This record gives sequence, structure tokens and C-alpha cells, in this order.
Amino acid sequence: MLAHDYFKELLIDVMKLALKKYDFEIISYQIMDNHFHFIIRTVNDLATISKIMQYIKSRFAIKYNKIMNRKGPFWNERFKDEIINYCEDPPIYLNCLLWKLAYNPVRKKKVSDPREYRYGCINVYIDEKYNPPIRITYHEYFLKLGNTFLERAKKFLYYNKAELE
Repeated sequence: MLAHDYFKELLIDVMKLALKKYDFEIISYQIMDNHFHFIIRTVNDLATISKIMQYIKSRFAIKYNKIMNRKGPFWNERFKDEIINYCEDPPIYLNCLLWKLAYNPVRKKKVSDPREYRYGCINVYIDEKYNPPIRITYHEYFLKLGNTFLERAKKFLYYNKAELE
């Protein structure tokens, strides 16, 4: 396993810890060598996005520093957030965003197809049998694409074509 992959696995483990500690949903994630993207939905106003991200980033930094025998801060920047429901057309925005994030490793020439990338979860939305390492919750905008998973996946693939154009 490459060092980058080891630390991606470590981030996945930290995300699992965060899911146990806080009440929130992971809609999608994409973990790259030097950054990550999460689409998170907070629920019941029990934990803010700031609290969740602080926990994930601090737990990862503690573990990373211990493994690398180093001290001090790990992250350079505060996370960036955007509320999908405030976008011009939230359902289209979300479904296009899922594909945009999935194509990160393709743009970085890690894989030729986003479905091949191990540290993203686009397969959750197109393969009903795919079992991700982290619990993923389908967003209501994905669920509204059809009455069955097959209907949803077929319509969701349309947004992939939009990403390619």
C-alpha cells in the first residue's frame, strides 16, 4: 500500500469515528492525496458542520502526527462549505457536484474512470450492490430521481454526461 493510500484509509477510519460520535450524514466523499471533499448533511441541529469538521481534522492530525513522529498543526486552511439548498437549482447542483468530485482522480490522472477510484463513493449511486467502507446516506435529491434504485441510477448517469461536456 502506498503511503498516500495508508493515510486515505486513516481518514476513512476517522470518518467512521465521527459518524459514531455525531449525528450527521455523509452524502459523498472524495479523498485525494493532498485534500478531500465531503458532502455532509447535518441532522437535528445536534452537531454543526464546524464541530464535525473540527473533530475529523483534529483526530486525523493527532493520528498522523503520532505515526510520523511530528508535532504541530497539520491543516493549513479552514474548510470551505456551501449550503446546497441555497444554490440556484439544488437538485441539479447536487447531482452534478457528485460527478464533478468523482472526476477529481481522473483529472489528476490517477484513474481513467471515476468508478475505478478506491477513495471515492460514486459507485454507491450507480451500483446497488456496492458496499462502501463508510456509511453513505442518499440525499433526497437523488432519491427523487425515481421510484427504484435502477431508475435513479439511470437518471443519475445523465449527470455524468453533463460533467463530460
